Amino acid sequence: MADSAIKSVRDNIGRVMTEQQIELREHFANQLEKVATDKDTRAFEAIYSHFAPLIKAFGVSSGLSYQGDHLPEELVQEVMLSIWRKAHLFDRRKAAPSTWIFTIARNQRIDILRRLRKYQNDLNADDVWDLTSDTDLFGEIRDTRIQKNVNKELRNLPMDQKQIVAKVFLEDKSHQEVANELNLPLGTVKSRVRLAMQKLKLTMGVNEL
Repeated sequence: MADSAIKSVRDNIGRVMTEQQIELREHFANQLEKVATDKDTRAFEAIYSHFAPLIKAFGVSSGLSYQGDHLPEELVQEVMLSIWRKAHLFDRRKAAPSTWIFTIARNQRIDILRRLRKYQNDLNADDVWDLTSDTDLFGEIRDTRIQKNVNKELRNLPMDQKQIVAKVFLEDKSHQEVANELNLPLGTVKSRVRLAMQKLKLTMGVNEL
């Protein structure tokens, strides 16, 4: 399928996922507040399950693993410990949960590098790369994963679904036009598009947002 079709499908799913992202943002804001006020272990486990893979991916993508294979995992532990201790500092009016946690991850990464170079001179410029503009790096990591999954799964759709998705998004045809062209009931066309979109959304991993 052409890249334009992939982009069209991805954009279409993206509109749905934006609503889900808002819901998840509120959900994790609630979880952080539960940790802050009640030291709620279930809330903390939910935060850990969601953000630990993103923090580890940040550690790897930022070059921390070049200093030691174990360091991305160490970063996860340090960040999660900070979240447990400092959840009372989170304010949903000032930042989204992912932004707040990313700030902790960024600072902890620098602290780890400083400990490694305790007996050396200043850190290398490449180690403390400018992250001031990367306020949604978790989002970038997530989007990269989504794009890879969408590209893969579009090609893995059953032929009947792939054919209809291509006509709807690549050829920009209405459901009725596709039904007429393929001599299919309109309901069948809508059903196949719906099934394809559901498969793509599941594959992209809404729980990773």
